[in-house]
Amino acid sequence: MNRTIEIQDLGNKDYKDTWDYQEELFREILDLKIRNRRENLELETPNHFLFVEHPHVYTLGKSGDFSNLLIDEDKLKEIDATFYKINRGGDITYHGPGQVVGYPILDLENFFTDIHKYLRFLEEMIILTLAEYGLKGERSQGETGVWLDVGTPFARKICAMGVRASRWVTMHGFAFNVNTDLGYFDHMIPCGIKGKAVTSLNVELGRPHISMEEVKSKLLHHFTELFEASVSDKVDL
Repeated sequence: MNRTIEIQDLGNKDYKDTWDYQEELFREILDLKIRNRRENLELETPNHFLFVEHPHVYTLGKSGDFSNLLIDEDKLKEIDATFYKINRGGDITYHGPGQVVGYPILDLENFFTDIHKYLRFLEEMIILTLAEYGLKGERSQGETGVWLDVGTPFARKICAMGVRASRWVTMHGFAFNVNTDLGYFDHMIPCGIKGKAVTSLNVELGRPHISMEEVKSKLLHHFTELFEASVSDKVDL
């Protein structure tokens, strides 16, 4: 089993270009797994983790409801945002500047074959990172992602998640609000859940800006510990 993960920081990159790149890496792993089975080979499958920051974009998961986007095409142009219907799970979400987005493209057969455990580990990575900033991140029953003050009238989401998996290969991932302009969430019903607020790390800490590089470093540390993984020498953070 190959538990080495190649990390790439793509910087600020268009959503569609990043989605295409994810699909390319995803397909390469799938094709290698299919070849291994057909030809009775044992070639190692790679694992990837992409960090990226997107320009303003709304994405709708395959089971999502389009009515959860509350604005039309003209308003999208006005606020300099785009919209895509995509092939991950979950409903609608927003990506934009100041948000750490992570796309692990893993062959889970290198780690464990349990998609629910995979999602819980992604949540735990965020929870452990929040703890380093003195915040108590929590899970909300039946709602994937990470929240603060669950079970109170002040519950608010700080990290959204949505993944796709095929033959135990994953893509898509998480969106962690760090220095995010929360006004963009007013144009949608976040994750299709009415009456729940969103927040970001800088708002919770009362600081104008949190180092994105620092956050990514903490996330990667917890990710590799949870998955008992190592990082390749090609790290670009």
